[in-house]
Amino acid sequence: MKIGMTYDLRDDYLQRGYTPEETAEFDRVDTIDALDEAIRACGHETERIGNARQLVQRLARGERWDMVFNIAEGLHGVGREALVPALLDAYEIPYTFSDPLVLALTLHKGMTKAVLRGAGIPTADFAVVGTPADVEAVSLPYPLFVKPVAEGTGKGISDASLVKTPSELKQMCENLLAEFHQQVLVETFLPGREFTAGVVGTGDEASAVGVMEVLFKKKDPADLIYSYHNKSNYEQVIEYRVPEPEVIESCAGLALSAWKVLGCRDGGRVDIRMDGQGRPNFIEVNPLAGLNPVHSDLPILCRLNNISFQELMERILKSAFKRMNGGR
Repeated sequence: MKIGMTYDLRDDYLQRGYTPEETAEFDRVDTIDALDEAIRACGHETERIGNARQLVQRLARGERWDMVFNIAEGLHGVGREALVPALLDAYEIPYTFSDPLVLALTLHKGMTKAVLRGAGIPTADFAVVGTPADVEAVSLPYPLFVKPVAEGTGKGISDASLVKTPSELKQMCENLLAEFHQQVLVETFLPGREFTAGVVGTGDEASAVGVMEVLFKKKDPADLIYSYHNKSNYEQVIEYRVPEPEVIESCAGLALSAWKVLGCRDGGRVDIRMDGQGRPNFIEVNPLAGLNPVHSDLPILCRLNNISFQELMERILKSAFKRMNGGR
């Protein structure tokens, strides 16, 4: 089978003048190399396509593939992750991972939380701020946690994201609105333990491949936020471990429920944090999870649970092939 690969190569954007934080979600060459090798090890031919613009050019030239392995995040707009799947749908080319509807919905953290809350899945109380004036309408009890509504990899998150007063909330919202040019999510702060759960598969055949806890090596308050800085320096700041069985069960159950309600496919991650009573709450879902075999959370999680990177890739492809061949 001929499998094309769509992705945003970080070096391409850095060379065009974008900053390291602006390109934080994009992939390094070693990630693409590892994915290419793993797909070939499954017996398939691969062809590197690149980003959405490169895909458009190649489609216009008449190039086609039996399937596309898509991890392209896009750069502009809250629908950016949906762009490549939408193009592939237009040309009836199957692809891995979620469809345009799911990717557009889940990138917007506020809308995702609203959908899941409607389905009865626990998530922190929240408000969405679109202008500085909207801050006055926020009536949630402090402390609050503030972040851009449609970013990943900890972008826009720092120790200042945890706000304790109305003046701090106003300042943080104004800063994020000005920097990211998108709405801001304001949530009741969940003070408990933090986890991420890996999910592989689609619909009723989806399963949790493991849960890992995110622990901070230092106890300084500035080091207790899973921020862009801390994610970028996780080897010095973060420790990952497999939690106790009862925590795994509760977090895996929450992750699977959210995954199925949202209609996510093939593989990804669900982030979870406990409230003051030790109950797991949904934070966000990543249906296009990072797949660097060494540094990304999903492969790390799998490694902690004795699942190799190659096995993870085989499971993802198996799910996608089943859908391609008429399965759900």
